[in-house]
Amino acid sequence: MTKILVIEDEELVRANIAELLDAEDYEVVTAENGFLGVLWAQEHLPDLIICDVMMPELNGYEALGILSENPDTAMIPFIFLTAMADKTEIRQGMTSGADDYLTKPFSRSELLAAVSTRLSKRQVVQKQYSREHQRAEELQAKILKIQQSTQDKDHLIGQLQEDLEKSIPKLTLAMQMLSKLEPGPRRDCCLQILQEACNDEISLLKQIPEAEKILSPKHTTWLHELEIV
Repeated sequence: MTKILVIEDEELVRANIAELLDAEDYEVVTAENGFLGVLWAQEHLPDLIICDVMMPELNGYEALGILSENPDTAMIPFIFLTAMADKTEIRQGMTSGADDYLTKPFSRSELLAAVSTRLSKRQVVQKQYSREHQRAEELQAKILKIQQSTQDKDHLIGQLQEDLEKSIPKLTLAMQMLSKLEPGPRRDCCLQILQEACNDEISLLKQIPEAEKILSPKHTTWLHELEIV
């Protein structure tokens, strides 16, 4: 249920507003001054605030100022109520961050129209925020995927390099041992095979720096898109 906070020091006005909103199935909470209203808003985060301008403890401008500085309450729609209708007063309210302004006395239709309009705009903002939040999460997921791909690439290349570095001395030793054997077709064949294998591994080892360049995050993403890797 939509929660509306009414901050009004005049008991009769406060009760009338609450009754009108309650009849429209809004969940209504009231506060008799700005100080109590700010405390309730920060704790319960209403969907909309209707607030009188001139009040003891904390006036409407001061209450709005405090709520505007809090990220949790800064985006809550705020409607000012006042008995003064001059342009300077209205301008000050809008400059302070109010979303709308109702001059007392106001009709039931005026109140409900203002409330409905502000709640509708809030829904639009919330949907937009939700979309942007989803896009941010998707972007973060892509970044993590690229980072993981980079880590996997680094691990793979590191392991390959380590394996090659370990195997080359063994191949070299095997060739040295074979070279000391009596000449013959079998020795020459084995020696040739070992020599070719050693040359291949040395060639792979020399290509690792180039592989690191090719498998950079930018190129890895491109290769994934082409379904090459």
